[in-house]
Amino acid sequence: MPPTQRFADSFHFAECPRWHDGALWLSDMDGHTVYRLDGDGRREVVHAFADDRPGGLGWLPDGRLLVVGMDKRCVYRIEDGKAVVHADLASFAPWGCNDMIVTDDGIAFVSQIGFDLYKKTTPIMTTALLRVDPDGTASVAADELLVPNGVALTADGTTMVVAETWAERLTRFRVAPDGTLSGRETMAQLTPADGVKHARPDGLCLDAEDAAWVADVNARRVIRVDRDGRLTDEITVDGLPLAAVLGGPDRRTLYICVAQQIGTLDISPDPLSRIESVPVEVPGAGRP
Repeated sequence: MPPTQRFADSFHFAECPRWHDGALWLSDMDGHTVYRLDGDGRREVVHAFADDRPGGLGWLPDGRLLVVGMDKRCVYRIEDGKAVVHADLASFAPWGCNDMIVTDDGIAFVSQIGFDLYKKTTPIMTTALLRVDPDGTASVAADELLVPNGVALTADGTTMVVAETWAERLTRFRVAPDGTLSGRETMAQLTPADGVKHARPDGLCLDAEDAAWVADVNARRVIRVDRDGRLTDEITVDGLPLAAVLGGPDRRTLYICVAQQIGTLDISPDPLSRIESVPVEVPGAGRP
């Protein structure tokens, strides 16, 4: 693989990248802002939040943007420049919400941390992947997941892959036409890299061969895992890779969100996070 190139920088905590409508979208979580970046890395503010951190991004069939509210434990709908609560998830999520994928039909699947990540006042425990219907109705899509994190959907919408960060695995589900999940299976049980105690899969995306590019934070790498769970490619990153998405005109550019620190409330006020890019052979497919 060729070395990565810096695409954009000066974010506080860039996460949840999406390629949508010819542009790269992302949430600067600790910058409280959703951005849209053009092909040259120039950014524009999509929405700035006064009192919440944005997480996963997705779009309803009519084009309206959905944004996970991590601290308020909700999903917002951006309308006329304002963030309207689309779904209140507080009764399902005792701690912060995180990433999200939205289907063609407008069904959102939202991941959550499931324990007190920052102050460590609760034990690590399993939790649920949540479902939000287009009308804002929330329910449990799948339970007993160990820190569900990045979520991806195949191009035909029939298969979902979830990164279970603390289980060190990628988990795959079948998706029925009505959005029901079934057939849970392990797509890949990740092996920690040399010198690292645990693999920590975070954000991920899929390509046209149904392989997953997944950020392995602890190992400071992004790896490609094929549909049979085999590691085929590895990209080393200077920093902590959080998530990746395939974009560009032919979706053969892998954009990687990189941070310098993670898992702390005392994050530096300096904008140290950045986006790296690297060309790949197999184009992206599905969502994100």
